[in-house]
Amino acid sequence: MSSHQTPLLAIEHLRKAFDGVVAVDDVSFGVAAGEMVALIGPNGAGKTTCFNLINGQLSLDAGEVRLAGERIDGLPARRIAAMRVGRTFQTAAVFASMTVRENVQLALIAAAGEQWSVASRATRAHSTEADALLERVGAGALAARTCATLAYGDLKRVEIAIALAAAPRLLLMDEPTAGTSTRDRAELMTLTAEIVHGGDIAALFTEHDMDVVFGYADRVIVLDRGKIIAQGSPASVRADIRVREVYFGVEAG
Repeated sequence: MSSHQTPLLAIEHLRKAFDGVVAVDDVSFGVAAGEMVALIGPNGAGKTTCFNLINGQLSLDAGEVRLAGERIDGLPARRIAAMRVGRTFQTAAVFASMTVRENVQLALIAAAGEQWSVASRATRAHSTEADALLERVGAGALAARTCATLAYGDLKRVEIAIALAAAPRLLLMDEPTAGTSTRDRAELMTLTAEIVHGGDIAALFTEHDMDVVFGYADRVIVLDRGKIIAQGSPASVRADIRVREVYFGVEAG
């Protein structure tokens, strides 16, 4: 994030402990609109805990989380989602027995605060908007298929369409390319980058694939044992000796 950009997401001195074990320890950073930031680190570094603190699934012990200047820490997850914070998960979260279009329709119905019953199957509501979102993520041809029949890379596209249904200002993406092929990985991240950079969405993502991190992140933040040990451009983080020691197992010498 350059010095002239005001962060859409700002977290300050975040702390969370579980049974005396500190999972997130005095973490502060920001993410601006139009920016893709990768949050990386070894297993157990505190990445998922950070996500869960930001979107209200966990309560923090100390610190602040602000969205467009407004404090959101302490709010329930449903309220934070209604403030246009979207999230995708390591395992694609869809209703497998429903069609691709119906899954996106449900997300649009929820975003509009409308009522829906199982009997109606959402066959008409927001169908044009759903199809437009599916076209946007390159899944328009899949609209009538049930999610159970899709390849995993296609499910990930559908999940992005579902996240976009709420017109998010902030998108939290937990391992967005997990389980996908090399080709799907590149297509998904290129698509995400186009959406973020073209739509003024702030995106924070975790990822184990370093080719994805260094190929698509505008900035990289590295956690180790709950603390930030490095942050900056992909090139500067890749060259940081602390990151090389902790994350890549390269000893200083």
